[in-house]
Amino acid sequence: MSRYASRSTLLHCFMLWAETSPRQVYMTQPMPGGQTLEITWGEAADQVKRVANHIKSLNLPAQSSIALLGRNSAHWILADLAIWMAGHVTVPLYPTLNWDTAEYVLDHAEVKLLMIGKMDGVADGWNDIGPNLPEDLPKIGLPLCPRSDIPQWKDIVAGTEPVSEVVLPATDALATIVYTSGSTGRPKGVMHSFGTMVSVANALRDTYKISRNERMLSYLPLAHVAERAVVETASLYFGFQVFFADKLETFQQDLQRARPTVFFSVPRLWTKFYLAINEKLPPSKQKVLFNLPIISTLVKRKILKQLGLDQVRLAITASAPLPPNILQWYHGIGLELLDVYGMSENFGYSHGSRPGEVRPGYVGHANPGVQCKIADNGEVLVKSPGQMMGYYKAPEKTAEDLTDDGFLKTGDRGEIDEQGRLKITGRVKELFKCSKGKYIAPVPIEQKLNNHPKVEVICVTGPGQPQPFALFMLSLDAQAELKDGRLDKATLTEEFKSLLASVNATLEDHEKLDYVVVVKDQWTMDNGYLTPTMKIKRNIIEDRYLPNADAWLAMRQKVVWED
Repeated sequence: MSRYASRSTLLHCFMLWAETSPRQVYMTQPMPGGQTLEITWGEAADQVKRVANHIKSLNLPAQSSIALLGRNSAHWILADLAIWMAGHVTVPLYPTLNWDTAEYVLDHAEVKLLMIGKMDGVADGWNDIGPNLPEDLPKIGLPLCPRSDIPQWKDIVAGTEPVSEVVLPATDALATIVYTSGSTGRPKGVMHSFGTMVSVANALRDTYKISRNERMLSYLPLAHVAERAVVETASLYFGFQVFFADKLETFQQDLQRARPTVFFSVPRLWTKFYLAINEKLPPSKQKVLFNLPIISTLVKRKILKQLGLDQVRLAITASAPLPPNILQWYHGIGLELLDVYGMSENFGYSHGSRPGEVRPGYVGHANPGVQCKIADNGEVLVKSPGQMMGYYKAPEKTAEDLTDDGFLKTGDRGEIDEQGRLKITGRVKELFKCSKGKYIAPVPIEQKLNNHPKVEVICVTGPGQPQPFALFMLSLDAQAELKDGRLDKATLTEEFKSLLASVNATLEDHEKLDYVVVVKDQWTMDNGYLTPTMKIKRNIIEDRYLPNADAWLAMRQKVVWED
């Protein structure tokens, strides 16, 4: 039996497939000029062994922190494996970070080496990070790295012998420090062992029947545990092929190339797909066509094929709820979207909707081996095989976020239905009081509002005000349409008034929104309003907009356009 057969760490898994299927393609990477690079398991292992040997030659202290900066690429995963094979710890950096946060992570994690991958300053923070990197910090450039004046991956591979023996890590050894995106304060370094990283394979195998025949497209940030769990971990554990997206402009082409069998996305993209189809084929026409027996099947297949999702057998959504009508629409064309739930602190291994048991608004049952309960204050408490080793250099914070019996305090409020499915109803600390003294949970109201095609992001707020109000950030497309006259502000104002009235009709008196404000600025990761996982930084937004609340209230308008 192979010494790697236990698959007890991702390095075991990687070496097993390299040993048993060296000629099988593992990764397909888009390259400049419209070319693609295919890397087999055998080629991947050869490169990783050589780069690992180079890292070992640097004589860094054992278990040194090595940072990995770059957008998703085949060599991001290979670099991760090389770091482990050399006996060190991976510290992923979000490619969209600003220098202030990147500097903090490099310093806090005591990073000894930086590996720089795919960055260009257009879709990432390279223009801010690149010029500020310390000269004395050793660096290695992966393929597609913007710097040519540092040691390059391809030259290291060409000029270095592979390690003579692969030293396999223990399951309880530290593998990675993942700095949480955090909606408040400095990011925390979440420590994960090799064992916690592999834990996610349990649910994928038992609940979702993942096999070696899958194909996935990697495009959500690998620096976040969600993509690292569902794509990197799953592909290494099960041995299936991964395709990579090149850039936003080629996303549809990249998706068509991959024709994934498993597709993992977030509500914003599922909604964009839905709205794009509605623009090409209005809902009124869909209703007619979907009711014609033979034509219905052909039209639905064509829609899925146009989206590049016609081969998908497992469609996963996460990070926020989708409106029930969108879930129903996808189900109607043949895709059952399965909501999953997890945190950086448990490597995303917590809950997932099971095929045939989806309930809109719920994130599903606890995964195999996971225990979940609701605290007296409504907080969701989870004990998971994927639970972190703790926060790096923060034992007090670690103790604060765990109960006496070892459950993780998620910070989310929730409820469990009679079948054991979990619903997230908001954040424990997001409750606020208006001047009338009653608590308001903003997230459920935001979810009710979040169904207008021209609105990209919503924040419900209003502490200290007579009633809450909502901030609407328009999509870039909507802003462009307003600018060139294709969209009329008066028409949009009436639509928002109607949306406000319909949502208010479903709310308790103290929850009813006084008005909505259409903000003039885009909220982005770069300006600090959104986390790298596209969640709003509520405290930052409130600091910016709450000082205007009294003036907006005095205008006595249902829809206010910020000047």
